[in-house]
Amino acid sequence: MKEDVEKALEVLRSGGVIIYPTDSVWGLGCDATNEKAVEKIYSIKKRSDAKSMLMLLDSETRLTSYIREVPDIAWELIEVTDTPLTIIYPDAKNLAANLLADDGSAGIRITSDPFCQAVISRLKKPLVSTSANISGEKAPSIFSEISDEILREADYIVKWRQDDMVRSKPSSIIKLGHGGLFTVIR
Repeated sequence: MKEDVEKALEVLRSGGVIIYPTDSVWGLGCDATNEKAVEKIYSIKKRSDAKSMLMLLDSETRLTSYIREVPDIAWELIEVTDTPLTIIYPDAKNLAANLLADDGSAGIRITSDPFCQAVISRLKKPLVSTSANISGEKAPSIFSEISDEILREADYIVKWRQDDMVRSKPSSIIKLGHGGLFTVIR
């Protein structure tokens, strides 16, 4: 895993895109503060940039760097969840503008995956995490489900866990609003 972390960091710091395992499905990722890298992912996925993508952080302590005011309920949800949970927060900041939804919100998941944690900790920035597939196609829960078209477009493909056959599913998603309002998306 150490070699994969080093190579992934080199690619991410130069504005590239990686394919990597997460605590849910296999993902396409880039530096979440780099607009050109985010644009490249939209292009690879053949996805409109009107549909925002989520990002990963290695620790909830970093949330305040990217969300203006973290709602109290978010801290409680993070503490009690034992499965991957993406929370869409209002009023994001310090992220690539083309990564945010039209209302300025951003989806963030605190990852428990050791590879993702190592990369994010060393990158010191959030990592875009969108499923490694063409928009509208099935999300790859194992490496062999990633299409050749997607594999050809990435700047680096992480080797760690490619032979892992444990099937994962996408994270749950909850959107938080102001005043304690929330919506379950998935």
